[in-house]
This record gives sequence, C-alpha cells and structure tokens, in this order.
Amino acid sequence: MIVIDSTSPVPPFEQLRAQLAGQIQDHTLAAGTRLPTIRRLAADLGLAVNTVGRAYRELEVAGLVEARGAAGSFVSAAGEEGRERARRAAAEYAAVIAGVGIDTDEAIRIVQAALTNNTATSPSS
Repeated sequence: MIVIDSTSPVPPFEQLRAQLAGQIQDHTLAAGTRLPTIRRLAADLGLAVNTVGRAYRELEVAGLVEARGAAGSFVSAAGEEGRERARRAAAEYAAVIAGVGIDTDEAIRIVQAALTNNTATSPSS
C-alpha cells in the first residue's frame, strides 16, 4: 500500500518512488509484476499524472521498472541482477580486505568514502 503524506517536506514523487523501490527490493512486488497505469495510480493517490510519471521514470532509470509501451510498466528482473552483482562484488571486496589485513571498520569507511565521493565505478560485466 502506498501512502503519500501531504504534510511531508519530501516531494510526493519521491515518496512514491521510495515506497515502490522499497516494495520491489523487499520482494513485495515481484519481478514481472505489472504496475498500475500512471493515470490510475495518480487518481488513486490524488496526485498529478506528471508526479506519478516522474516516479516511474526514476524507477526505470534505476533499473527497477521497465516500460513496455502500451502493455504498461512492470517490475524489472534487472534490479535483481544488479543486487546479485553487488553481492558478488562485496564478496570479492571482503576477500581483498581480508587478504591485505584491513579491519572491518576501515573497510566500511573505504566503501562509504567511495560512495560519498561518487568514486565507485560500475564494472562492465
């Protein structure tokens, strides 16, 4: 269930995007699930069509949703593949950290710095 808090300082599109992303990531919305049309969801939530459209576009850019033209928008399996790649990369990183003798706290600081400074790169696999 999606709930938009009109008193929140968080814009409605971001509230919607975050809630849908959370439901996709926790598998409440499984890969292949058809999402409501933009117009339908906008009407159901009392939002502007453009607000829902922006949330859907951002989910699509993140790889969590795929638009299939007139067929609608669906939860993408690509999001699952991305998480699996991240898990593999984390396991490889943990092995490197253990091999060079860096402690867990420092290893986490290295990752946080990379994410904060946007120095993390996507492997082209």
